[in-house]
Amino acid sequence: MTRKLSSIIPIIIIIIALLYFTDNTPQSDQKTTLVSESDSLTVRYLDVGQADATVFHLNDADEEYVILYDVGDWHRNEVVDYLQEHEIDHIDIIMISHPHADHIGQLKPILEHFSVDEVWMTGNETNTNLFLNTMETLLANEDIAYHEPSIGDIYEIGPLHIEVLHPNPDELSGDLNEDSLSILATFGEIIFLFTGDAGVKTERKIVDNHKHIEAHFLQLGHHGSNTSSDEQFIDAVKPTYAIYSAGKNNSYGHPSREVIGLLTHKNIPILGTDTHGTITVTTDGKRFKVATETGDVIETGQQTEKPEIITEDCIDLNNATQTELQNVIHINEVRANEIIRLRPFHSIEQLIDINGIGPKRLDDIIEENNVCVE
Repeated sequence: MTRKLSSIIPIIIIIIALLYFTDNTPQSDQKTTLVSESDSLTVRYLDVGQADATVFHLNDADEEYVILYDVGDWHRNEVVDYLQEHEIDHIDIIMISHPHADHIGQLKPILEHFSVDEVWMTGNETNTNLFLNTMETLLANEDIAYHEPSIGDIYEIGPLHIEVLHPNPDELSGDLNEDSLSILATFGEIIFLFTGDAGVKTERKIVDNHKHIEAHFLQLGHHGSNTSSDEQFIDAVKPTYAIYSAGKNNSYGHPSREVIGLLTHKNIPILGTDTHGTITVTTDGKRFKVATETGDVIETGQQTEKPEIITEDCIDLNNATQTELQNVIHINEVRANEIIRLRPFHSIEQLIDINGIGPKRLDDIIEENNVCVE
C-alpha cells in the first residue's frame, strides 16, 4: 500500500539527524527556523463540529504552501467549502492523524476535486467503507505520493520545520487513537503541537522520547477529552494557548471538566471551536495574532516569549559549534561566527560586544538560561 514520498523530500539523512538527536533519541533541539521578513504563516483551526481539521497557509517569498492536518467528518463538508471559498486548488501535504471518520472524513472529496501532492498516514487500517473507499481513491491516483512518516523524521517545507514525534510505523499498537500522527511544527520562534486523538499513554511516550516539546500552541488531544492532556505532558509542553476542536453541546462531554480545570489551574488560556468558532493564528515568526470567528478573543501585536527551554547541558560559548550556537535566542549564523572569532569569553555579558546584541537581547539570552562559559 505504501508509495514513497517523492516531492517535498524529508531531511532524514543520518548525518544531518545528528544535529537533532543524542543517543538515537528524537528531540526538538532546534528552537528557531530562518524566516525572512516577507514570510508569514496562518494556521486555522476550523470549526468542523465534533471533528478535527486544521489548515496551514505558508507564504515563503514567491512560494505558497497549503498543508492540512486532518480533514473533518465524513457527513459534513466544511473543509471542502473552505478550500473552495479561499480559491485553493492545490494542497501540498495532507496529514491524517488517524483513520477515524471525524479525522479522515472529507479526504475522498478533497482528493477528487483538488490537486494534492502528498498524503501522510500512520499505516493503520480499518475495515470501514469510508476508509476503504478513501484509500481506493488515493492509491488510484499515481500523481499523489503516499507516505508513512516515522518518529524522528524531520521535514522542511519552506521556512516551516516539522518534526514527527509519534508513531513508528513499524511498531504500531493497533490502537488508532494512541497511534495518532503527532507533529511539532516550528515557524521562526513560534511552535505548534498536534497529537490527534493520542491519549495519556502516548503523551507520556512523547515526553520520554523527546527532549524538547515546548510549544506556544497546543491542540488538545482527543477534542479535550480526559483520556488526553496528562499533567506531565502539559508541564512539558508549557503551552501559551490550548486549543481544542469539539461540537457545540456534543454528547461526549468534550472538553472534559478535568482538562479545563487543569489548564485553568495552570493559567493557560483555552480556546475551543465549540464556543469561539474557527480560531486563526497568524505569525511572522516572532509575533503572533490570535483571532476567533466570534470575536470573543482577539490578541494583536504581542511580542512573544519563547517557552522556557530546559536543557541538560548548557551551550558553552567557548566550545559550541556554529550550529549549536544558533540554538541560542537572537544568535544567527553571522553572530555565531562572530562569537567564534571573539573567543574566549569570560562571561555571558560579553555577548554585548556582538553586533546586534543590545541590552534587551542580552537579557533575553540570560533569561533563557541555556548558555554558559566554561
